[in-house]
Amino acid sequence: MPLVTFGKGDVKALFDQGNQLYQKANYKGALAAYQQVLSSGYQSAALYFNMGNASFKTDDIPSAIWYYEKAHKLSPGDDDINFNIRFANLKTADRIDEAPEFFLTKWWHNFILMFSLSTLSVLSIAFILLGFLLLTGYLFTSSVTLKKASFYTSMGLFVLGLITILMGNRQAAYFDSHKQAIIFSGSVTVKSTPATAAKTLFLLHAGTKVDVMETNAGHVKIKLANGSEGWISAGDVKEI
Repeated sequence: MPLVTFGKGDVKALFDQGNQLYQKANYKGALAAYQQVLSSGYQSAALYFNMGNASFKTDDIPSAIWYYEKAHKLSPGDDDINFNIRFANLKTADRIDEAPEFFLTKWWHNFILMFSLSTLSVLSIAFILLGFLLLTGYLFTSSVTLKKASFYTSMGLFVLGLITILMGNRQAAYFDSHKQAIIFSGSVTVKSTPATAAKTLFLLHAGTKVDVMETNAGHVKIKLANGSEGWISAGDVKEI
């Protein structure tokens, strides 16, 4: 459905054109081609990843991190995306230590983010269909050995299908509940309340990722990985 507006052939041609321009070190031209693909309604982890790479090459670090984070949401288990996020963050001015996470919570997050949501969807359907297929074999075969094998294998596939459905559900809920944004302004003053005259708490710089807690009259309450909170102007950030 996302390809209806532009057509699959046009999208692929533009994407290939962007790749060719990138290989020729024409990073701005590559970004323009990728942006046309994005404007057509098509999005993918590969598209955002390439846009992040092109932005990084033009020294637009906030945009690079934003595109990498968009790619991460579509493919959270991709090692290349995660590496580039860490590498791009080294180019930012702010060094924020993350608050320690309980090991079970960390394990659970790693587990549900192991595969992309689209991959989990395909796996869940495949497991359940194969389970039904083997169950059909169990009903119609006369061999006791085959009956046992098909029955227990089908039950195992049903369990795997339910696990992948659970993983997909929890991954979607995780990203829905973790609204994040990237600082795009060069220097941002974080205030204690959503008011220009409020007390200044600390400064943030372009490229820093923040959690979005709430909005109020053109201001956004943010939270950093180390637990620090405050208010900034909504125009200083771009939600992922």
